[in-house]
Amino acid sequence: MTNLHPEIAAVTDRIIERSRPKRAAYLDLIRRERDSGADRPKLGCANLAHAYAGTDEQRDLLTPANRMNIGIVTSYNDMLSAHAVYYRYPEQMKVWAIEAGATAQVAGGVPAMCDGVTQGYSGMELSLFSRDTIALGTGIALSHRTFEGAALLGICDKIVPGLLIGALRFGHLPMVLIPGGPMRTGIPNKEKAAVREAYAEGKATREELLASEIAAYHSKGTCTFYGTANSNQMMMEAMGLHVPGAAFANPGTRLRQELTRAAVHRLAEIGWAGEDYRPIGHIVDERAIVNAAIALLATGGSTNHLIHLPAIARSAGIAIDWEDFDRLSRVIPLLTRVYPNGSADVNAFEDAGGPPFVIRELLKAGLMHDDVLTFAADGMAAYGRKPRIEDDKLVWNDSPAISSDDSIVRTADAPFSPEGGFRILTGNLGRACIKVSAVERDRWTIEAPCRVFSDQQSVQDAFKTGELDRDVVVVVRFQGPRANGMPELHKLTPPLGVLQNRGFRVALVTDGRMSGASGKVPAAIHLSPESLGGGPIGKLRDGDRVRLCAEEGVLQALVDPAEWEKREQSEAPPPAEGTGRELFAMLRNHCDEAELGASAMLAQAGL
Repeated sequence: MTNLHPEIAAVTDRIIERSRPKRAAYLDLIRRERDSGADRPKLGCANLAHAYAGTDEQRDLLTPANRMNIGIVTSYNDMLSAHAVYYRYPEQMKVWAIEAGATAQVAGGVPAMCDGVTQGYSGMELSLFSRDTIALGTGIALSHRTFEGAALLGICDKIVPGLLIGALRFGHLPMVLIPGGPMRTGIPNKEKAAVREAYAEGKATREELLASEIAAYHSKGTCTFYGTANSNQMMMEAMGLHVPGAAFANPGTRLRQELTRAAVHRLAEIGWAGEDYRPIGHIVDERAIVNAAIALLATGGSTNHLIHLPAIARSAGIAIDWEDFDRLSRVIPLLTRVYPNGSADVNAFEDAGGPPFVIRELLKAGLMHDDVLTFAADGMAAYGRKPRIEDDKLVWNDSPAISSDDSIVRTADAPFSPEGGFRILTGNLGRACIKVSAVERDRWTIEAPCRVFSDQQSVQDAFKTGELDRDVVVVVRFQGPRANGMPELHKLTPPLGVLQNRGFRVALVTDGRMSGASGKVPAAIHLSPESLGGGPIGKLRDGDRVRLCAEEGVLQALVDPAEWEKREQSEAPPPAEGTGRELFAMLRNHCDEAELGASAMLAQAGL
């Protein structure tokens, strides 16, 4: 065993100490849940009859209640490519459960929305809070108390965090996350981005843009860039919540099917009736949360998880903050270059070694906890091995000593960067995050006059009229969770990229999100406190000089302190209506800060 890096040990100890009271209360809760008669034999006969009435084919197996009954929580829908793959999963899983001496029922479904569809439109204002809706749906699905284990079918941005937040409140149950895999490679991501920028400049038609987008997003499976959805899968591997190596096997392959079958069989082995009881609430501990953060940093993953991982952790009584991420980032090397941090997609990443290679390297270098409980029998080491079909059987082989393509994946002793590419920025504007793994070093510091907006469309309009053709810090405020649900601002990526390509020094400052597909333009995001309610970003005026410096960790309005002190806040836009946004007013009004997870649900629960 390699000694753990001292800074990782120190950050973990900091999290353990900070979490001690709530983690103890959580562990006591799941112990009481396990001991309080949560198993089926103690339910009333009428209750059980209702639970079994819809399953003629399994009723005789369910009635004795002498085998694990697996609750399947699914995010299936056939509008979204990533979730359409789950259509046949439950019926297959029921067969595999019986093979393993268990049973399975669909406990419930949860919504799965796609930021790619809602991007730049009003539906995006429901996106972040869909995570909490999914958590509530998961809780409802598992509330019938007729399950001894659960399989969670979800893959994309808010879906995996929502499933986990809900599932962890049933932490006495063994559980597994089952991904569906990425679609096969379409056109290169850089080609897609180039067409988007050409369209933003009026150099490509709508028909050309649509043809490019369809060529990129062309079949079932997740998108192939390394955004929030695929960062989810990397983190689930690092937390030991998958069958090892399940993240990026393509849909419709024999390997994908056998990995899912193995997940069901393994779940049947770790119930409380056996000798290897592994409840999810014990797997997701402080070390697992740190491992997830490390995997995210080592692969240049989505900044959305700076919101989601704290929320997941809170559901298990654990408190992680952005300082923990910042400290880890300074000692975790960047081991991958996957779009938007490089030209390769996740299929090329998988071919070059994928998550198993990265995890093996981190463990070998003492940069990840190896003394953790995992879904797999033999701990984190199992997640450093690559699954494949050999002689018609599913096997796991050791990852090769070197990557098959070191332009995509590298060893820990020869990384792309000695650091993980995340920084906290602080100053008189508040506290923000910046992801710099895809930003050229000479753009880590931007100082320029700002131009202030309150919505994305106004930025695009100003770009089209040439008003932003200069060095500029684009400020987009009233985009925080309380203001409008904290939508992602990816519609700004093409115009800001064009301005940078024209030679201007450009940055973005916002209390909104810019997440997994953020790339070459420096962006100070998740700024807290947000503008609604008095955040300092509300004091900015057009022409104020703003300094963003990732080297120094600074985000500062260069305004005379006396003038800054007496400035009044800008007036907030009225709450938007339509597309169901008014139904989410309660979640907006009671939401806490991004660093805590941006959740009204967790805040009101006292978690």
